[in-house]
Amino acid sequence: MSSSSGGQQGPAARQAAMAEQVLADGSATAAELAERFGVSLMTIHRDLDELERQGIVRKFRGGVTAQPSGVFESNVQYRLKTMRAEKAAVAEHALRMVEPGMAILLDDSTSTLEIARRLRTGEVTPLTVVTNFLEAINLLADQRGIHLMALGGDYDPLHCSFLGVSCVEAVEQLRVDVCFASTSAVHGGYAYHQEQHIVSVKRAMLDAAARNVLLIDHTKLGRVALHRVVPLSRFDTVLVDDGASAEALRDLDEHKVRYEVCAMKGGHDGTGAT
Repeated sequence: MSSSSGGQQGPAARQAAMAEQVLADGSATAAELAERFGVSLMTIHRDLDELERQGIVRKFRGGVTAQPSGVFESNVQYRLKTMRAEKAAVAEHALRMVEPGMAILLDDSTSTLEIARRLRTGEVTPLTVVTNFLEAINLLADQRGIHLMALGGDYDPLHCSFLGVSCVEAVEQLRVDVCFASTSAVHGGYAYHQEQHIVSVKRAMLDAAARNVLLIDHTKLGRVALHRVVPLSRFDTVLVDDGASAEALRDLDEHKVRYEVCAMKGGHDGTGAT
């Protein structure tokens, strides 16, 4: 896109193109965006304020990022693009734990979304699937052989999921065979996440299941975020891709975590996200 065409775009179209670029690249400076789109820095900052308000990006001094931090989770559209080969390997392994007749619970992570994608083959039916993730609901809504239960609550566009007290209360009424969940960081025998309202839903989901399985890509090992979710001992199994370092796996061993390493078909692609 030339700078002249960027300047001629309306604000909504320019912001959409800007969001697409930042989600693809992970981050950008305001000066880079101003040059690319042919508008002033003042206009760029107004655009970025709007994208931040929508939960798509986070501003920092001189620029903007879609990447997660210890305090902020990344936008779901960014998470959908990252660590896809790793998530696929872990999901393939998790699918072996699903048997016809089961009731399973999927959280609102893009890691468990890979399980939902594989359930569309119809090879494991009949099955009851419970989830608060709109992406997974849309994938499975028309799937024969799957009884889909959508958890209600307050819709959160950043996570593309339903959260809040009403979601927690809905989960507390259920009892499922297996909960498949992911989280943002794992360190020192604990799972962590950046946001408290996500933590409360995840804890309720783990309480509602006979077995719990944590799906993570290797970049989450050795990292922390603002809130402790639960000790890793709450999970019957932790699944991680084979990009995990020996040092990171030693930390799991030292905390007596039950884990399985999942062989990956493709290469690694960058920073992890739930």
